[in-house]
Amino acid sequence: MPEDQALLEVDALEVHFPVYSRGVLRRQIATVQAVDGVTLEIRRGETLGLVGESGCGKTTTGMAILRLVQPTGGAVVFDSVDVGALDKGQMRRLRRRMAMIFQDPYASLDPRMTIGDIVAEPLRIHGLHEGKEARTRRVADLLDMVGLNPDYRDRFPHEFSGGQRQRVGIARALATEPDFIVCDEPIAALDVSIQAQVMNLLEDLQDELGLTYLFIAHDLSAVQHLADRIAVMYLGRIVEVVDRDQAVAGFTHPYSESLLSAVPVPDPKIERHRERILLEGDVPSPLNPPSGCHFRTRCRYAFDQCATDDPELRELDDGRLVACHLYA
Repeated sequence: MPEDQALLEVDALEVHFPVYSRGVLRRQIATVQAVDGVTLEIRRGETLGLVGESGCGKTTTGMAILRLVQPTGGAVVFDSVDVGALDKGQMRRLRRRMAMIFQDPYASLDPRMTIGDIVAEPLRIHGLHEGKEARTRRVADLLDMVGLNPDYRDRFPHEFSGGQRQRVGIARALATEPDFIVCDEPIAALDVSIQAQVMNLLEDLQDELGLTYLFIAHDLSAVQHLADRIAVMYLGRIVEVVDRDQAVAGFTHPYSESLLSAVPVPDPKIERHRERILLEGDVPSPLNPPSGCHFRTRCRYAFDQCATDDPELRELDDGRLVACHLYA
């Protein structure tokens, strides 16, 4: 596949969770619109950063792409294969090419298993590297690949630091030689001194193995460092998609601008005089999102059309995609 062709295409993806009343006669009383019409694409070998506030649907989007959460609408196409149309057997075979690195390196590793068994589990499930000796060699190679001593394979997760545990999680994700990895805030639970090491590791692995990443984070500065393109998400929807150079020059959507203004600048003179955009009010509930543009209740530019019409994700002259009536 040419590098400029999409490896992953997501079209109008929806994940809605029903809310039921309490009691014996349970009935649905509401719906949580966790992901509400997400459309994006990721080209082979690139990193798409997905940023937004906590609770905006980033993790649910990643899990729905891998069908760890069942979408309620839309389509996910991976390397020309409609993921939603696959049965369990077909999906099991496709999962060899897709993996996930979880946010919490403490909760995502089984404390009763050695790290060797944790890394070997995908190999066993998919029938790869059959035989104890072959599997042991593969585990040793994976641990070495992520910067861990292969002799540690008989140790348990509680014997490692948070950064080391996340390296174990990365080794597990690499076990089946996937093409695509969802990185779900892989540095959020780590000390600042360790975050750069893990990000550099992910970059090195991508260059070495030709990996494609969906890098989920709420830290815009980290995403700007790692991602080739950045998608900004608000309340279940994508509001802007820009490439790395455009992000350095500045964002266009009012919500993206507010995110960028919250990122500290290392130069104290610039930091002292630059404008901070403080959003008013709280993030609306996905149980009852605002009509029209979901961001309108916190937007300083909102006008009448924003309350009635849902803005489409449109391409501007410079190639960026923006969902805002100001640029219709």
